[in-house]
Amino acid sequence: MLAARLNAVSGHDAALDARLLVGAALGLDLTGMVAGAKRILTRDEADRVEALARRRLAGEPVARVLGMKEFWALPLHLSAATLVPRPDTETVVERALELLRADGAADRALRIADLGTGSGAILLALLSELRHAHGFATDISAEALETASRNATELGLADRTTWIQCDYASGLTGAFDLIVSNPPYIPSADIAGLDIEVRAHDPHAALDGGADGLDAYRALISQSAGLLSSGGFLVVEVGQGQSGDVEALMTASGLSPTGPPRTDLGGIPRAVSARRPPR
Repeated sequence: MLAARLNAVSGHDAALDARLLVGAALGLDLTGMVAGAKRILTRDEADRVEALARRRLAGEPVARVLGMKEFWALPLHLSAATLVPRPDTETVVERALELLRADGAADRALRIADLGTGSGAILLALLSELRHAHGFATDISAEALETASRNATELGLADRTTWIQCDYASGLTGAFDLIVSNPPYIPSADIAGLDIEVRAHDPHAALDGGADGLDAYRALISQSAGLLSSGGFLVVEVGQGQSGDVEALMTASGLSPTGPPRTDLGGIPRAVSARRPPR
């Protein structure tokens, strides 16, 4: 019944969304739900399910309703100041790991910076793979940093993370082997036309990339070029049709693109990378 009600907003994911919402309302995992499938709900339980269902029916993403989202197989808490991590962003993690492994650097004590970290998704995914790395995460939002710090603690990665409240790389010093970022890249005029799950629930500051969508790249690429170690890498997520412009900004800052962008599952160039030429 709930899945049928959710079909209008969830489409082919309606059954999954219904299961997640019911599980959250009742405090049950999949095994518990299967075991109690024929049990009649109490009035209080039914009310809790209905409260969550109404939020979803109003267009709120399931991840927002639950306050959690999985990224790179890691469970992450969300807050009003963080984006919902999306599968497309895993291309940034994939490209970064590919570059480091090809360079023979994955087992070194790397210094990694994540600019505009939000929930910490990219950085924590990388630290889960790079056992000797230390991560430095920046965000202009104190609430976002608190959320990311909580995620690091619950994932057992807090001892390898440092949190800095600043605009992109403005508060960083020293040399970094890898800098990553998923900055705001939606042109300002396009935000009103985004799906309601995005425009009404993701933080505006994490979406708005200025008139052409490239404002964040102009800032963070020039900052990053001066912070990368010799041979260090910069990997950023980009929007559809932006890869060429972002590569040009990287080249203008003295960085060398490291091959074609990595595409997402839809075939869209999504992860653009460059390197500071080794001395």
